[in-house]
Amino acid sequence: MSTHLTSNNALTAEGKRLLLAELLRKKAQRPKYYPLSFAQQRMWFLDQMEPGTSTYNMPTALRLSGELNVRALEQSLNEVVRRHAILRTVFVAGEERPQQVVQAFKPSKLAVFDLSDLPSEQREAETRQLIRRETQQPFDLQQGPVWRARLVRLAAEEHVLLFTLHHIVSDGWSMEILTREVSALYTAYASGQESPLGELPIQYADYAVWQRQWLQGEVLEEQLGYWREQLAGAPAMLELPTDHPRPMQQRHRGAHLSFQLSAELTAELKQCSQREGVTLFMTLLGAWQLLLARYSNQRDVVIGSPVANRTRSEVEGLIGFFVNTLVLRTKVGSELSVRELLQRVREVCLGAYAHQEVPFEMLVEQLQPERNMSYTPLFQVMFTLQTTTATARGTAAGANQNLTVSGMATTNMTAKFDLILQMSEAQGMLTGQLEYNTDLYERDTITRLGAHYGQLLTEMVTAPEKKVWELSLLSEAERAQLLTEWNDTAREYPAEAGLAELFEQQVERTPEAVAVIYGNDQCSYAELNQRANQLGHYLQSLGVGRETLVGICMERSLRMIVSLLGIVKAGGVYLPLDAAYPQQRLRLMLEDSQPLVVLTDEALFEKCA
Repeated sequence: MSTHLTSNNALTAEGKRLLLAELLRKKAQRPKYYPLSFAQQRMWFLDQMEPGTSTYNMPTALRLSGELNVRALEQSLNEVVRRHAILRTVFVAGEERPQQVVQAFKPSKLAVFDLSDLPSEQREAETRQLIRRETQQPFDLQQGPVWRARLVRLAAEEHVLLFTLHHIVSDGWSMEILTREVSALYTAYASGQESPLGELPIQYADYAVWQRQWLQGEVLEEQLGYWREQLAGAPAMLELPTDHPRPMQQRHRGAHLSFQLSAELTAELKQCSQREGVTLFMTLLGAWQLLLARYSNQRDVVIGSPVANRTRSEVEGLIGFFVNTLVLRTKVGSELSVRELLQRVREVCLGAYAHQEVPFEMLVEQLQPERNMSYTPLFQVMFTLQTTTATARGTAAGANQNLTVSGMATTNMTAKFDLILQMSEAQGMLTGQLEYNTDLYERDTITRLGAHYGQLLTEMVTAPEKKVWELSLLSEAERAQLLTEWNDTAREYPAEAGLAELFEQQVERTPEAVAVIYGNDQCSYAELNQRANQLGHYLQSLGVGRETLVGICMERSLRMIVSLLGIVKAGGVYLPLDAAYPQQRLRLMLEDSQPLVVLTDEALFEKCA
């Protein structure tokens, strides 16, 4: 998978080129300790705050069908580790800040789990269980290694290869590099040939040194200036309705749900994007921000989106943590048309791309947003668009041209944010995967969210001139449910029985059941009936009888319910008098209606007198 990226960086390309060239000249004098990149440093601090977590594990599982040369595969993995020093790196606490230490290369054996003696169904179940264990097994960043590979043997010509890397040494682009290089090396080694891969010009640690040298002074100030202006006054939190109260501290418990858009809608989205002069990413992002705005009723929506951040050719082939997170703030005003929203999203994206060099970690440090352990700073929701490459789903030709490689699902049951929408395209259809925090949301809610997103996209391509707040989120089935099914409130009840009699029948059925709750107060059906009877008898002693008008002016309370029921039991008719009304209006209502009695609270007596 490759993350949506851009390389709009013409203003500082020359300075970057010179610094990288200097690093290449000094390659032979590499130190023992290197600084961490800004992204690595934040990841290291997160690990220190919550050691033993698998939140930032990056798993990949590949099914290998055909004749497998295990020795050639092991050799291929070792060569990748030799080539990419980041896979031999550990992370230690330094005097001022953490440091990365590159360890000497030592070949290692590939761990093999043989399940071939088990029945077929049990083999698959054990494999899924093994994938879950590998995904959830944490790494020790100080001791290393920070990656691992496992081979599961299901049959003579059926295997599963598992990769798991910690995010501090990898990103989505890196996983592609890893898979591609293992495939190329395996093809060569299985045929008795030498490695076809040239030596890498620099290593990730060199990039970390360069990043800290380059991103300072005027360069840093120009980049930061944009973000200070862009995010000034931005809301600290997106107030989406949740199914559960937000915990005091994030626990990163998560789940995933997938949905698919039709080939027809996918094609229409591409045509709409081309017609409006925006990318598919911008169209999908605009719809996502609009949906969040509609759900939260906020017109100012801030989300995060990753960019590959490989703006120099020297780093394109490196495994490492390069990805940066852009903060995308769009003001989704109700006066905007779909067309105008897409143009606004385009401006936001282009501005962010031109200033993508500032690491998200530095942005948080510089802007100093309000920090809260219950949610992430600057944004709580993300959006990504990924493209599926042939490496992950195609065929890797082995020495005998008959080893087929296909991807397998690896779900890490964690959530880095409240919500992440990851869109991808394969075979002409867009697929969405929603990663959600299970402390906040139930699966049914996320299912509706995905359906509403698809409906909103359909509306956008159908009527680009329409105002965004007028677009419908509801499918035909939901609309019918809201307008017809849920409004079908007709119920049969004994026509000869009045409200007081029906209530007393319920009292006989469930006398001890709770009838009314208000705040910390509650009463049972029997108690409510007793108090209402007492009031009813008292009202009758005052002359209240059939259809006698009785005013009631009270704040919400148990007494108000007792009063309403007591009036009905006395045979009277109640007249609600809102305590929030001005005194003059209440007096006019009383003069006009002339109720026999007015029931009120002591605090409201003068207002209703």
